[in-house]
Order: sequence, then structure tokens, then C-alpha cells
Amino acid sequence: MSSRRTFLEKSALLAVSAFTSNSLFQHLHATGFDKAALLLNNTVPDALNEDYWATIQDAYPASKSDIIILNNGGVSPQPLSVQTALDKYNAEASKGPSYYMWRVMDKGREPLRRQLAALAGTDPEEIAINRNATEALNTVIFGLPLQRGDEVIGTTKDYPNMMNAWKQRQLRDGIVYKQLSFHFPVENDEEIVKAFAAAITPNTKILHLTHVINWIGQILPVRKLADLAHSRGIEVLVDGAHSFGLLDFKIPDLHCDYFGTSLHKFLSAPVGSGMLWIKKDKIGKIWPLLCNDQPQGSNIRKFETLGTRSFAIEQAIGEAINFHNAIGAKRKEDRVRYLKNYWAEKALAIPGVKIHTSLKAPYSCAICGVSIDGVKPADLEAHLLVDYKINTTPVSYDDMHFVRVTPHVYTKTEHLDKLLLALGNLAAKA
Repeated sequence: MSSRRTFLEKSALLAVSAFTSNSLFQHLHATGFDKAALLLNNTVPDALNEDYWATIQDAYPASKSDIIILNNGGVSPQPLSVQTALDKYNAEASKGPSYYMWRVMDKGREPLRRQLAALAGTDPEEIAINRNATEALNTVIFGLPLQRGDEVIGTTKDYPNMMNAWKQRQLRDGIVYKQLSFHFPVENDEEIVKAFAAAITPNTKILHLTHVINWIGQILPVRKLADLAHSRGIEVLVDGAHSFGLLDFKIPDLHCDYFGTSLHKFLSAPVGSGMLWIKKDKIGKIWPLLCNDQPQGSNIRKFETLGTRSFAIEQAIGEAINFHNAIGAKRKEDRVRYLKNYWAEKALAIPGVKIHTSLKAPYSCAICGVSIDGVKPADLEAHLLVDYKINTTPVSYDDMHFVRVTPHVYTKTEHLDKLLLALGNLAAKA
């Protein structure tokens, strides 16, 4: 019995090792990070200290890829420790999923919940672990007890899955879905706040706010909008898919009521990982998207009855948190903004090239749109990929027609120099 108990205890540790001294981060990256930290000094801003960032870049296998990945706004690669954790947990699960998933790895969910809550600055009892921002936000969108005639205000530049979810509620339940139109970039918070204020009526129940607009990188003044909403008895749902793990903030800083995000973007967690936050006193009124035996209960775990899913993906999130924390949220935000401005400011000097995103810190960070006069976005994206092996994504929607470029902490300035070379050559030909 003693031997069996020891075996079970050791097996259980496999699921929580990300938050112990035995983490893969400690084994694979900690020594390098400690040495890199010694390179930080007061003479060079942290964001520009290339010697320090070389260590971070080396921790990502993607930094050595034949393809230069500048589409991190879609999904990000993982550092080696996260990849290794995912492989390790998958291998363990494959030995016998019904045992290793449900009896061993499942014990790692509560430690993970606590670490996500620490990262988000919230109570662990307000955090649900799921698969992506769409699932998190749709849980709230379809779970809110709205009635016919109740109004929701969003924008025409919210993420398509969220806009379609609200349109479905409009068709099914008769709610009123109003969308404001902005021509971004907007470098005046009050312009945005006034537009929302003018759209609010006595029937308005929810503001749907995208913290960072995925198409163009505009940062919305979420806190100001949330304060406006609450002053009129309105709740706020925030899409944080492109802000969490990138911008230096805690969820309570936003003054919102609901928040959903993907963890496989700037946090660099495994693909298919996400998180939902609901203010504790509002959990009970939100119906779960999928069934639960206590759908009107106040336990945040009612939103985790997803059926069988990848426990390996879930548990590897812990190593992504370790990696993120070792860099530091502010240092990470400053570096990614520096990388965006590094190439975008130089691109402005290329004849025929246009930048469609603000370069001012309060209004953007990683994502930036670029176009070349006379070149369609799809053609520009194809040229970058085929001729220069640079992966971006084309945007042709509403009033936006450009290629979206999104660096990450593993992006090298030499990769951005190649992007600038490509833009210059293509603009000259155009």
C-alpha cells in the first residue's frame, strides 16, 4: 500500500510540475534567463537590449524556422519548454488516457487555475479554463439572460465569431444588436467614448468591447468605456484575445464584468487553450454554453463541462505562464511595441507604402497594417510568402485593405529588416 501511494503521489506531481522547482522552465531556460538578466542595465532600455532578447529568441524553435512568422496575431508558436511539456503530457496520456488524464493530470487543474488567476489579478474562483476566446465569449453571449428588445452595442470591427454570435441572439431572441463604425486608427479616446455614449439608450444592457482590435491593432479605452457603462447600469463584456499575455494589465484594471481570451496567442500556450473570467457575483446568472447539472449555480467550474478534451494542452499552459513571468509583463509589452515601431517607422519612408495603425503607445502594440499603392492585400501577402518566406495575413474587410504584420518576443530585428527590404522592392516594382 505504501508503494502504491508513493506511485500515485509521484504520478500526480507530473500534472503540477510546472509550478514546482521541477518545472521544465527550470530545466530548459532558467539558467539562460538568469544570465540574460545580468545583461540588463540602465544605459540601454530593456526593450532595445538585443543581447538580452537573443536568449528569449533562442528559447523559441520558431526563431530558427525557414519561414519568418509575422502572423502572431493569429496564433503564436511556443517556446521549447511549452512544446516539451505538451509532448510529455501527451506521451503520459497515451499510456492510458482513462487513468493518466482523469486521475493524474486532472489534479493539475486547480494549481493551474490559481496561477492563471495570479496572472490575471483575480480570484481563482472567477477563472474557467477552456479552449479559446470564441468559446469563452460565446459562453457569456449565449448565457446572458437577455430579453426581446434588450440592446447590445459593439463595433463593426469586433472579431467575426463574436459579431455572428450576437447576430444569432438577435435572430433567435429578438435582442437589438447595434454596431458602431470607426475609421481606425483613432488617437483620441474621447472620440470613441462619445460615440458609445451617444448610442446608449434605456434599453442598452451590454457593451461588447474588443480590447485590441484584431484586424488593425487599435487599443480601445476599455476602462473609460466600462466606467461609462456602469454609470448607466450597463454591463461590459471584453474580448481580450489579443491583449492578455501582451499588454501589462490585470483584468480588474479594466472595470469590466466579463472577459474572455485565447492563451495560444501572446502567452504562447499550446494551440487550443483559453480562459474565461466572470466577476464572482455574476457567475450564477450566466447559463453555461454546454450542459451542467447546476446551470444556475455560482461555481465557475460549471463552464468547464466540455466533455473529453486534451488534458495535455491544458497542463502545458503552466509552462507558458512560467516563461511569461520570467520575462515580465511590462518588459514584454515594451519589446513587442518596439519591434512593431522598428519596422513600421522605417516603412513610412518607403514611397508608395502606407501604415494603417497608430504608432503611439496608448493606441497600439504588436499588430500593424501595411499596404502598397496599387497592390491588393492578397497579392502582397502572396509575394511576401513566396518571394521572401515571410508569413503575414491579408485583410480586406470593411474599410481595411492591407496586410497585417504581428511580431512577437522571438522575432529578430534582422527578420524585420528583411520585411522592409521586401516592401521596398515590391513598392518599387508597383
